[in-house]
Amino acid sequence: MYHQKHEHRHLNTETGQVRKLIRIKSVTQITGLSKSYIYELCNKNLFPNSVKLVVGGTSVAWVEQEVLDWIDSRIKERDEAAQS
Repeated sequence: MYHQKHEHRHLNTETGQVRKLIRIKSVTQITGLSKSYIYELCNKNLFPNSVKLVVGGTSVAWVEQEVLDWIDSRIKERDEAAQS
């Protein structure tokens, strides 16, 4: 597993779920993709978009569950292709 000291958690009051924001280093570790390729996929709307941490700032993070869901979608697509 990975550990990143710059993680941010937020309780979603609508769902009661804890949302966790992860920085690019964690995203690269989780996905195995390079930083530049993650940004390229984001620009092509092929990867979850980042969230600005501060209005007007440059720091961004990703919602961890969205990244995990993206990984699951890649696995599902692979499995569906193998069945056809």
